[in-house]
Amino acid sequence: MQEITLYTTLGCHLCDQAEKMVNHLIANKLANCRLSSVEISEDDRLVDLYGVRIPVLAIGDEELAWPFDMTELQCWINLQRT
Repeated sequence: MQEITLYTTLGCHLCDQAEKMVNHLIANKLANCRLSSVEISEDDRLVDLYGVRIPVLAIGDEELAWPFDMTELQCWINLQRT
């Protein structure tokens, strides 16, 4: 099972949307993964890296930054399995 990290911050409606998209794929068994969130505001380095790009999803070293749609998200997740 893959671990997907969502880089997010409080009040980010796009981050909420990205989280819902991943959870939809998980709930419908279209992705075999687990989602965890990282609050970037608690780490200056993460703010520098992701502050203007969130939401950002990561599997290992591979990242998918907003904007993306459900099809792009599912393809990206599937590509990380190879």
